[in-house]
Amino acid sequence: MSAGSVSKLDFVLSLKGKADLTLELKRHLAPKTVGGIARSIPIEGNAHMMGNSIAYVDTNIKTGGEKLRTQFKKGDVAFLAANGSICFFIDDISGTKPMTLVGKITTNLESLNNVKPGDIFSITQAGT
Repeated sequence: MSAGSVSKLDFVLSLKGKADLTLELKRHLAPKTVGGIARSIPIEGNAHMMGNSIAYVDTNIKTGGEKLRTQFKKGDVAFLAANGSICFFIDDISGTKPMTLVGKITTNLESLNNVKPGDIFSITQAGT
C-alpha cells in the first residue's frame, strides 16, 4: 500500500512526557468506527488501565459496535462503544468485553507498561 492509502490511517499516540507510539488505524476493520475516530482527532485525555493488560483513553465518540470480538493480541487497538474508550492492548487477551478492532500500535508498544494514573494520552495526525 502507498503512504497515501485511504484504508490505512497513521496517527501518533503520545504518552505525554514519556513516549510517542505509532498508531495505525485500518478502515476495512470497522469503517464507521475508524471514520468517527479520525474525525475526532486530536484526542486528549487521562490514561486509565483495565488490569495490567489494557491501557485506554476516554473519548466523546458516540458510535455503535462493529464486528465485535472478545480476543485481542498485544499491540491491537480497539474501541469500546459502551463508554467511548479507545483501548490499547499491552498483552494478548481472551474473554474481555466485546470491542471493535480498529488497528494496531506499530512502534514502541513496550512504553505502555509505564502508564500511571494521571498520565495524559494524546492522539494526533502523524506528520508526512
